[in-house]
Amino acid sequence: MFSSIDSIMIRAILPEIGLVVLGLIVLVYDLALRDEGKRGLGWLTAGGIAVVFLLTVVFSRPGDESVEVWGGMLRHDWLGFSFTLLFLFGAAVTSLFAMEMKSLGQSGEFYFLLLVSTIGMILMASSADLIMLFLAIETTSIPLYILAGFYTLDNKSTESGFKYFLFGAMTSAVMLYGFSLIYGFTGTTDIYEITKMVKTGDVSLTLAMGTLILVMVGFGFKISVVPFHFWAPDVYEGAPTPVAGFLSTASKAAGFAVLMRILLTVYADPVVIPYWVILVAALSVFSMTLGNAMAIPQKNIKRLLAYSSIANAGYALIGVAALSELGIASVVFYMVVYVITNLAAFGVVAAFWRISGSDQIADYAALSRRSPTLAIIMLVIFLSLAGMPPLGGFMAKFFVFAAAVKAGLVWLAIIGVLNTIVGLYY
Repeated sequence: MFSSIDSIMIRAILPEIGLVVLGLIVLVYDLALRDEGKRGLGWLTAGGIAVVFLLTVVFSRPGDESVEVWGGMLRHDWLGFSFTLLFLFGAAVTSLFAMEMKSLGQSGEFYFLLLVSTIGMILMASSADLIMLFLAIETTSIPLYILAGFYTLDNKSTESGFKYFLFGAMTSAVMLYGFSLIYGFTGTTDIYEITKMVKTGDVSLTLAMGTLILVMVGFGFKISVVPFHFWAPDVYEGAPTPVAGFLSTASKAAGFAVLMRILLTVYADPVVIPYWVILVAALSVFSMTLGNAMAIPQKNIKRLLAYSSIANAGYALIGVAALSELGIASVVFYMVVYVITNLAAFGVVAAFWRISGSDQIADYAALSRRSPTLAIIMLVIFLSLAGMPPLGGFMAKFFVFAAAVKAGLVWLAIIGVLNTIVGLYY
């Protein structure tokens, strides 16, 4: 019989345990069946993730107070729990989309790597220690590097995987250097212990801002904000469409989960806060503006969605800059709406590719005649991404703008509204 603390420790990593078991089942299933029977791998993976989702909701819900588990490596709280459910949803939908892609749907390795990456994302959202956080980021990233270049016979896919790996390795190294400086000056890797030292003035402002800039390089890459966005258009275009959808949604959400936890703990000192609010607000403005401006001339639908995702990261950063409970809640809600909507957008792209064999925007001109249902679905999705009422995208943007206004960042909310108008054009 487990003690109370043992029970909490098990419940805190229940989703990870479930996904590990599911991954092993998928590999065994893949080895046991011949090619014609491997189409069921997608159903097995999506169904297994759905079971893990339900078990997580029933047995792994945190209490009112956050709890550190596994020697302080993980934090069992509502922030991590909310994002865990989002990652599971994204992985399940991606599994279903991949079923229709012959070279993906019959590959057990694809589903296994997808599950491993999802485990890394869940650990990222719950990490309370810099060592655990870095390991979780790499557990997320390495499978995604492989998945981005999964079409080994396609030069574009191979190139996208290689580019993603190069940019990812470089930004991870810079971020790790930031972590090492934090450890060197504080003597601990526990995020919440570092928080106490920052608040008591044991860490200088210069050190805090220096490490923040280094850490933001890594997180900026994960959430693809300007100026760390260069990889996104090429990788989204070359990667398999289900992988591109997963990269633009679940991976981005994982980056935001960690970013909020780090900024609201390690850098929560009143002296430091004004500086990183300015930094985050500046990244938001540049990402919204450049993302929307660069999306307009695009001729490939996946590149357009890549720049749209950069702009959406900018909108979400408005909620982070607001620095309030409303701001945090608005970012979580924004990520929920964004993940659902953008996954649906990539689902439409995958469906259209099966019909036409093209990702060119010009070929979508006759979509209403080829497939009226698909055209209507696509219209609703893009109106939501643009922020048109009464769709979810409008509500998500409204909440982040409201959080900014309440925090006194009226100018940032105005820039967000203006960029939303620009986004309507494309």
